[in-house]
Amino acid sequence: MAGIAGIAAKGAGEKVAGMLGRMRHRGKTGLAVFENEGTTLGIVWNDAEIETVKNYLAAGNVGYDNGPGHYSRVTPEKGKFILCRDELGVAPLYYGRDLAGNLCFASEIKALLLATNEIKELSPGHFFDGTSLKSFFSLKAGPHTDENPERLAQHLKERLDNAVTDCINSENIGSWLSGGLDSSAICAIAARHLRQLKTFTAGLKDAPDLEFAREVAGFIKSEHHEAIVTLDDLLSALPEVIYYLESFDALLVRSSITNFLVAKLASGYVQEVFSGEGGDELFAGYGYLKSIPSAQLEDELVKLTRSLHNTALQRVDRCASAHGIIAHAIFTDPDVVKFAFTIPSRYKIYNNIEKWILRKALEGSLPERVLMRPKMKFWEGAGIKELISGYADKIISDSEFMNERNIHGGFIVNTKEELHYYRIFRDHFGSDIDLSFMGRTPESRVV
Repeated sequence: MAGIAGIAAKGAGEKVAGMLGRMRHRGKTGLAVFENEGTTLGIVWNDAEIETVKNYLAAGNVGYDNGPGHYSRVTPEKGKFILCRDELGVAPLYYGRDLAGNLCFASEIKALLLATNEIKELSPGHFFDGTSLKSFFSLKAGPHTDENPERLAQHLKERLDNAVTDCINSENIGSWLSGGLDSSAICAIAARHLRQLKTFTAGLKDAPDLEFAREVAGFIKSEHHEAIVTLDDLLSALPEVIYYLESFDALLVRSSITNFLVAKLASGYVQEVFSGEGGDELFAGYGYLKSIPSAQLEDELVKLTRSLHNTALQRVDRCASAHGIIAHAIFTDPDVVKFAFTIPSRYKIYNNIEKWILRKALEGSLPERVLMRPKMKFWEGAGIKELISGYADKIISDSEFMNERNIHGGFIVNTKEELHYYRIFRDHFGSDIDLSFMGRTPESRVV
């Protein structure tokens, strides 16, 4: 995914070029730095993004569009910036002010730190003009216009199909495939529109994801690739993962390790991939949701979907961008999101089956065993589970944990595993930056 950066001041070309240099992994094809309207701004981009990037540059702006619901853009205006981020926050965007009071922005924190230690995340679905935030998107449920489950399932499948085809511009595209319902659903749809879809998965030897992914790949006849990793591979990758992820949230880091490795694998074959992120939030994939009364379920799903931008979607963005590829999170397509919240909640959890309506929509498109596979966290399905936390318990004493768990800004490190991640994070980014940008995975999503 492309990367953008800028400072609301003239003559800041060298600083902005340095900011882009820290994000060159996001765009290996081109780089542009220029002044406009009393500001300095720039962008790095990849081949697959060149058309939309050129359109922004021709207008004197910076930005990129990687399909519906996946964009960020900045418009200079009379010495100021107008920042804009997509509806759910698939594309990242941060801002802050330097010592001279100039507004600065960047797609990643590591770049913004060259200009300021004040790090603020632009809220998804908002404009920011340097003074005030203005919302242009409101995520809400309803109204429910069609309650026939057969029709709902058909309409859902059509919208997913449209979202996939909107992202296909060449055969140089593949898909991450965990073998879970969401990624398998996207792979099954994408395979119908490509001569041969390339699929990618990673995990420890004998991990459930490897087995299920192979079954799906055989069923849809994809060209399948897998990375079988060891605990040493996971530990070796951690410093890079945390550097690119820009977070020490334990559950997020844990799920990012195999995502990072599978993105590395995919980058050797394709420039773009599909991701199944977002299906659990839209269609009630977490086990704890079964205990929530149906009348309250939709509000909980809205809450979960709103929390994606600095947790799971951040993982998708950073893992793909670290290796110079573009990830398309199909379930975040605005048309899919809007339609999902018109589906009555009783069809999302039906007969105690989570994501029932999505399973209904994919009947016949996937092996029955995969179609009915229960939810597993990314790190569980990949076979990681408690390996990393067990390692952290061995290298961090109880006294070290108690002495180091309270960090600045009111953050409290919850486990030794998270402290291990924080130590790596601190080595990369220092200990005095504003951490208000950092998301924490809701504990409920562990269940």
